[in-house]
Amino acid sequence: MLHKLYFLLVILVSFVLTGCQTFSNLFDDQPQTIVKPQQHAQQIEPELTHEYSLADGQTMIGNLATVNTQDKDTLSDIARHFGLGFNDITVANPAISPWAPAPNSKVVLPTQFILPDAPHNGIVLNLATMRMFFYPKKAKTVFTYPVGVGRDGWNTPLVLTQIADKIANPSWHVPPSIHKEHEAQGDKLPDVVKSGPNNPLGNYAMRLAIPSYLIHGTNKPYGIGMQISHGCIQMYPEDIQVVFKKATVGLPVKIVHQPYLTAWHNDNLYLEAHEPLANWAAGKSKLRKQVLKQLRDMAKKKQATVDWHKVDEVLNRADGMPTPVLEQSPGINELISHADNYEHPKQLFGQPQVAELNDNDWAVLVAKLKDSTEAEKLAAMLTHQGPVIPARKIQKDDVYYVIAGPFKNQAEAKTVIKRIQLDFEIKATVMKPKVG
Repeated sequence: MLHKLYFLLVILVSFVLTGCQTFSNLFDDQPQTIVKPQQHAQQIEPELTHEYSLADGQTMIGNLATVNTQDKDTLSDIARHFGLGFNDITVANPAISPWAPAPNSKVVLPTQFILPDAPHNGIVLNLATMRMFFYPKKAKTVFTYPVGVGRDGWNTPLVLTQIADKIANPSWHVPPSIHKEHEAQGDKLPDVVKSGPNNPLGNYAMRLAIPSYLIHGTNKPYGIGMQISHGCIQMYPEDIQVVFKKATVGLPVKIVHQPYLTAWHNDNLYLEAHEPLANWAAGKSKLRKQVLKQLRDMAKKKQATVDWHKVDEVLNRADGMPTPVLEQSPGINELISHADNYEHPKQLFGQPQVAELNDNDWAVLVAKLKDSTEAEKLAAMLTHQGPVIPARKIQKDDVYYVIAGPFKNQAEAKTVIKRIQLDFEIKATVMKPKVG
């Protein structure tokens, strides 16, 4: 059952209150002024500033690193703390369970990036890597952030555009297409979702100068690094807050799809490979031929010798980690073995905290499972919903119960039951308080 649920989670973060392609009247029909956003206190800052200095001609930034997991970690929590998306960290760590990694697992942090082949001007979005590169005016720096992009069938377009408007605390006018999707599941949405925890636009939105497309925040941060939207670009709440402040109306925005990237760095030739997104998968062979020619030409200019076996390995791995491909250069395992091992923070940024459940609390029984790990995975998936559904695994004899709560009252518990039914196709039941 949980194997199915893992894929359901990927689907549900893209389905429930996400995206904005083909939306009209996204915001209230009133003068669109920038207002002070709602404030949400944070207990800990993200690990990275996301800012890198750029020397003349530099096309690769960052460093590969590792961190060891602790109890209750998920790869999503680690990804967010270290400036990565879900796809970044899961592809780089295929042997580690995303939702129930064993404690003290060594997690590779693919925090090294080759810049897209595009002018270092304004915002460059590479759909293939699901990453934004923001080049401030007159500054030899670049900021980089993971993003969520349009899912298959609602692909984010390749275009050169600009930021046309900036709105804090936007309201979302639900379009007919989304109404229809939800009504088919028996879930009626309001015509307008005001700013708050149920708003899929988050606290900040920047309208692009092409109809119906935005760069915005999200109330489902654990979908960042996936194809999740109806075409818009989504960012972690803490990241869009920074970009919203720094970006200006009129700032250029270039959207590209470049799964294969190359760079000279420290006298070595690097290749970074990703799987092309589904909309461009038919052109994969052509894209590979182009990058092979590019590597050949780059090596020839410096009279270097490419190890084509290494090139094939990198292309086949498609794990997003820049790897040197000249003869005698180190392989990915050697790079990882020499990578910095970060000390695990006391608390990962944004990691959901589940309150204790008492006898006088309303709760929801989600599932009874025989496997401890599967129960832990389901509890983690629930806890990483947006908004959060607090859940935990409780053992009794040889059965593992997944219980959500605490909730204020029966009505709140029933609302969560409806969400679980819609999102996970699980029939959960109310657990009444035992006392009080």
